[in-house]
Amino acid sequence: MKLGFGKVLISAAMCMGTACSEDSPDGGAGAAAAASGGTGGMATGGSSGTSSGGSGGAGGVSGASSAGASGAMSTGGVSGAASGGSGGASGTMSTGGTWGADPDSGMEDSGTPVELEPFSFFVTSYEAMVRLSGSDDGFGGDLRYMDAPDGLTGADRICTEIAEYSMPGSGAKGWRAFLSVADDGSGQRVDAIDRIGEGPWFDRLGRTVAETTEDLQNQRPEGADGLIANDLPNEYGIPNHKPDPTGPEIDNHHVLTGSDGEGRLYEGNVNGTCDNWTALEDAGRPRIGFSWSIDNRVDWISGQDEGGCGAGFDLDGGGGSDPSNPIVGSGGGYGAIYCFALMQ
Repeated sequence: MKLGFGKVLISAAMCMGTACSEDSPDGGAGAAAAASGGTGGMATGGSSGTSSGGSGGAGGVSGASSAGASGAMSTGGVSGAASGGSGGASGTMSTGGTWGADPDSGMEDSGTPVELEPFSFFVTSYEAMVRLSGSDDGFGGDLRYMDAPDGLTGADRICTEIAEYSMPGSGAKGWRAFLSVADDGSGQRVDAIDRIGEGPWFDRLGRTVAETTEDLQNQRPEGADGLIANDLPNEYGIPNHKPDPTGPEIDNHHVLTGSDGEGRLYEGNVNGTCDNWTALEDAGRPRIGFSWSIDNRVDWISGQDEGGCGAGFDLDGGGGSDPSNPIVGSGGGYGAIYCFALMQ
C-alpha cells in the first residue's frame, strides 16, 4: 500500500539564516543589478550588482566603482563582477555571506577554507528525494542521478545537492552516500564504512552523531547526542520519524545501505545492492538499516532485506518488508540514504 505524504514544513529557524525557499534550491542567488551612474543594488540572497560611479544599495553592500574593484557578495551568493580597471575600493561582505568560493574546492578566493557550521551527516528526507527525482515514488534502487555513470557517483551527487540546499556552501564538503557495492563500475568492491572518512560527524544543528568509524559500527551510533541517537535526523536536523514537527510520526525508517552491521558489503543476500544501485527490476532485495528504532528493529546499518528495488513508498506503518511489493519502501520507507561529509 502506498500513501501520499505532504511536503515537510520547515521553519525559518531551521534554516539558520540561510535562504531555504523551495523556489531557490541553490540558496537563492539573485540577479545582479547594474546601473549607469546609479546605485549598486544587491538582490536578496544573491550576488551584488555593480555600478558606474554609484554607491551601495539600501540594506546591501557597496558594488564596484567605475575604477573597478570586485563587488561584494550577499548571503549564500557569489561575488559580483568588477566594472572597469584596477584601483577601486573593494566591496564588503554582507551578513552571513562568504566570498565567492569555487563550490568544488571549498576554498575562498584568497585560498582560505570557507567557514561553515559543523554539518556532516543526514538522512535524506522524503521531500528532498521527491524534489530531486521529480516523482512521488523517489529514485528506487537506481541512484544514477543526473546521468551518473554508476550508482555511487549518482548517490554522492544526491547527497551533495541536498546538503547545499539545506546549508548553502556545504556542498563543497565532499559528501558521500553510505552505500556498499560489489562493483563500483571499475570492477572494485566498495564498503560503505570506507567511503566516509574518519569523523567526527555532526547533524545540521551541530549535534554529535559519532566521533569515529568504530562508534558507527554499533546497532546505534555510539556517543550520539541523546536527542538523535535513536531517531537520526534529516538534512534540516529534524529527527526523521516526525519530519513535520507539527504533524504525526511517519513509518519511514527503512534506509538503503547494502551493508552488514560493520558497514561492509552485505553478503547474506545474492543481490543486496540493486545491481550496485543501478536497477529497479529483477535486481534482488536491497539491504536496509533503521534510521529510528522500534521493538527489535534497531540496527541503523543492517536490519533486514527490503521488498525489492522498485521506486515507491509506504509510510502507513503496515509492517515489515514485503517481497510481494518489490519496492524500496515496502516495509516503511521511501528509499532514503545516509549521507556523510569528508570535511566538517
